Amino acid sequence: MRDIQVVIITGMSGAGKTVATRIFEDMGYFCIDNLPPTLMPKFMDLIEGSDSEKLNKLALVMDLRGGEFFDSLLKSLNVFSKSEKIKPKILFLDANDQTLVRRYKETRRSHPLSPKGRPVEGIRLERRKLEEVKGLAQYYIDTSALSSRQLRDQIISDFGKESETFRVNLLSFGFKYGLPMDADLVFDVRFLPNPYYVKHMRDRTGLDADISEYVLKWTETQQFLKKLTDLLQFMLPQYKREGKGQIVIAIGCTGGKHRSVALAEWLGKKFSADYPTSVSHRDIERG
Repeated sequence: MRDIQVVIITGMSGAGKTVATRIFEDMGYFCIDNLPPTLMPKFMDLIEGSDSEKLNKLALVMDLRGGEFFDSLLKSLNVFSKSEKIKPKILFLDANDQTLVRRYKETRRSHPLSPKGRPVEGIRLERRKLEEVKGLAQYYIDTSALSSRQLRDQIISDFGKESETFRVNLLSFGFKYGLPMDADLVFDVRFLPNPYYVKHMRDRTGLDADISEYVLKWTETQQFLKKLTDLLQFMLPQYKREGKGQIVIAIGCTGGKHRSVALAEWLGKKFSADYPTSVSHRDIERG
């Protein structure tokens, strides 16, 4: 039987649901914001009928923006209580009134239940409306004194493994086509011997075994990879510790076809043992 994990993120407006949603996305959850509870059973029927592994972990944000739809949440949860395949868990995010008022003042937003009145009035009304759902929640987090990093650590502790939340993305590129906009780290390998100047290799790519062997055989290549590996083995755990969800490491050569491709592939295999890793080649098909 296919295992489907469903987390319902709810709680007080201003308590951190938006931040929590981004954290669940980093953990590989398919997230839907502001899903009306009345649509949840039909939506879950569609999920159950899908074979996509991407839909095995779902995080659904439900709050008072749904208006009258929110009153249907308890009925929807009752439907799921009879399901053998789906057992949703509720995460309730809360904060004290003083913190919520301060956050509303900082963002200059009005409370959804008191759009023309004082935020504190909407907060008190919302707290009363959510009392029953709060009592049903399996997970409760008070964010009053939590930083985004601390909230992340708490959610990871409750719902996921930390190793699943940090990805390494290797990207090869050609400098003549410009720097990648999303790169966190960029390494220039144009100092290495270039297969482009070997006539029978010119039209091949670093994905071909003989091109890869040519790039990797040089002493300077091996020295570079050793030093870069040592550097990244030091840096990656630090990025992970600071709560970064992923890192893009860009390896660049002149055209992005030979040297950078071969090295990105080598590094991808090296770090895939310790982190979820992907390798892509931006300019490999260019002339």
